[in-house]
Amino acid sequence: MVKSEHTNHRELIEWVNKMAAMCKPDDIVWIDGSDEQKKRLEEEAIKTGEIVRLDQKKLPGCVYHKTAENDTARTEHLTFICTAKKDDAGPNNNWMDPKEAYATASKYFSGSMRGRTMYVIPFSMGPVGSPFSKIGIELTDSIYVVLNMIIMTRVGTRVLDALGTDGEFTKCLHGKAQLDIDKRLILHFPEDNAIWSVNSGYGGNVLLGKKCLSLRIASYLAAQESWLAEHMLILGVEDPEGRIIYVAAAFPSACGKTNLAMLIPPKALKKKGYRVWTVGDDIAWMRIDSDGQLWAVNPETGMFGVAPGTNSKSNPNAMATVSKNTIFTNVLLKKDGTVWWEGHDDPPPAEGGINWQGLKWKPGMKNEKGEAILGAHANSRFTAPLAQCPSITNRIEHHHGVPISAILFGGRRAHVAPLVYEAFTWQHGVYMGATMASERTAAQFGLQGEVRRDPMAMLPFCGYNMADYFRHWLNMGNRMLRTPRIFHVNWFRTDDKGKFIWPGFGDNLRVLAWIAERCRGVREAVETPIGYMPHPGDIDMTGLNLSPAELKGLLEIDKEEWKREVKDIDKFFDTFGDAIPKRILAEHDALRRRLRKM
Repeated sequence: MVKSEHTNHRELIEWVNKMAAMCKPDDIVWIDGSDEQKKRLEEEAIKTGEIVRLDQKKLPGCVYHKTAENDTARTEHLTFICTAKKDDAGPNNNWMDPKEAYATASKYFSGSMRGRTMYVIPFSMGPVGSPFSKIGIELTDSIYVVLNMIIMTRVGTRVLDALGTDGEFTKCLHGKAQLDIDKRLILHFPEDNAIWSVNSGYGGNVLLGKKCLSLRIASYLAAQESWLAEHMLILGVEDPEGRIIYVAAAFPSACGKTNLAMLIPPKALKKKGYRVWTVGDDIAWMRIDSDGQLWAVNPETGMFGVAPGTNSKSNPNAMATVSKNTIFTNVLLKKDGTVWWEGHDDPPPAEGGINWQGLKWKPGMKNEKGEAILGAHANSRFTAPLAQCPSITNRIEHHHGVPISAILFGGRRAHVAPLVYEAFTWQHGVYMGATMASERTAAQFGLQGEVRRDPMAMLPFCGYNMADYFRHWLNMGNRMLRTPRIFHVNWFRTDDKGKFIWPGFGDNLRVLAWIAERCRGVREAVETPIGYMPHPGDIDMTGLNLSPAELKGLLEIDKEEWKREVKDIDKFFDTFGDAIPKRILAEHDALRRRLRKM
């Protein structure tokens, strides 16, 4: 029975006791945020095999964890928004009646923590005490979850102090139960400010401060409270004169989001004095501050990144970040107590290791179908403190965050979308975000080249009807004294042979530099049917060997392709029926008319 030695918050005490009565743990431990407690928990998890300590000379402070084989990614089909009215969840979400959801999950939770400890994690998304921040309490029977939450959020006694005796908090309940995929549920109750997750141990399903609170619940709260909770990176671009503009950017998966957040300038631009500052790699909470402009905080303190493909070429800052105090999940465990994944700087270890399935592995192994057996799971992860990133901003704990001058939307398009273009207005920019899309790659499930719409990169994470979400974005623009400029970028345009034209990675700063100049009002642009575009000579190409023909190809607009794009958007909007805001449809019709005149 929880008493007041931890908190005098009566509602919190009653809720913890109620959940404990259902789950029946042997013990209840409150997480205080101290290094001493963290070390004790690590030792306990190492003894039980929940985590493995890695070579502390080569990877100081690092540990390894392996999830169940059927529990390696977010389970979208088992993720539900539970609202009284189905229409409030929208066609973009799986819906379940709250009464049914609570009743079903309660059966799975009942007695599930016998023989286990329930950990109570007070956590703050955003700087503790900031008007931008939200407090949650996660109950879990997993030390792995506790250790991840300590990295990803601000946890402990100081959060309880900020909560006080009657503060509002999100009720987050997680239990591994039997890790039964047939009884796995990730349930969101926006109207109750609650999240329940059962029968999973994978981070995306169980670190309830992340996608569950920071996007699904927070997007609902943001709509009620007039702010934005977005699946966006935040970075600062510093020019040679020392001026910094801050940019928020939304990209679907496989579009280089984390790489952009931690971008290292190409030598030619670095020599001129350009720098990039990392504020966040995944989530942005944005509010209209007292100056009438949009400001953003990164609610997280860590990065939960995909390991495969991360190396010193694709993201050197990420590699530096994960060199210590990191939790590696479902990567290859090498015999020397270090880790490896496909796409790592190092070649596959000849001596092999233990793969993500817990099996002995060596390079070149194949299954009975002749398919390569991976050392690391394709969605294997690292959880690392963001403070270890070499490009981290000094404003990460600033209570008002950073002022946002530009918002970027982007996708992976082989032909239709040019390298960069700017919206005419905020309303036009919202339309751009509402219609952004990517083409599936060979590595993704589905038909290669198939266009998948993912508005604002929020399709899997918007906690309510997305048509209402578009309306909320439009209304936010009306409340601002000065709106950020909105841009669309596409790093993935290909030539006739299917080869990428743009080099990407650090060279993306060349586009960001043009965007910064547009935000300061010192650079002209060309008006086109789809938006404002740069003059070919306005993108700084110093040190980049790109021909005029290639640059022309990057900025080309194909009228017939755009007409087909408009028809495809028609089909997407049809999925929302009559709920799509008229202002969005007006922008769609305006684009259609401009293309006819082209």
